[in-house]
Amino acid sequence: MQFAHLSTQVLINGEGGLPAMGQTLWQGDDGEALAGVAWDWVSMSAGVVAMVDPMALVTNLQFLNARGEVLAPLESARRLNEIVHTLPWQYEVQRALGYH
Repeated sequence: MQFAHLSTQVLINGEGGLPAMGQTLWQGDDGEALAGVAWDWVSMSAGVVAMVDPMALVTNLQFLNARGEVLAPLESARRLNEIVHTLPWQYEVQRALGYH
């Protein structure tokens, strides 16, 4: 499934000594079904952005093992993080923050 950036929101703009924070949303399409995955991000020093909690991704994806059984939440989170790490989401967040 190929994922594309849908939106990135800046919820806290980073003024007053607080780090910038927000959410990003990506959509996957395999020609038969649509999926979404979203997570919160935080801006660290020098424009570096990170996921707030890699275990707290929101999605409608359901992962199955080779026998067709639904994977446990921990294994599903691991698979979701594998997907997220292939996406250029840091660039999109930095763009929303005005770095690009």
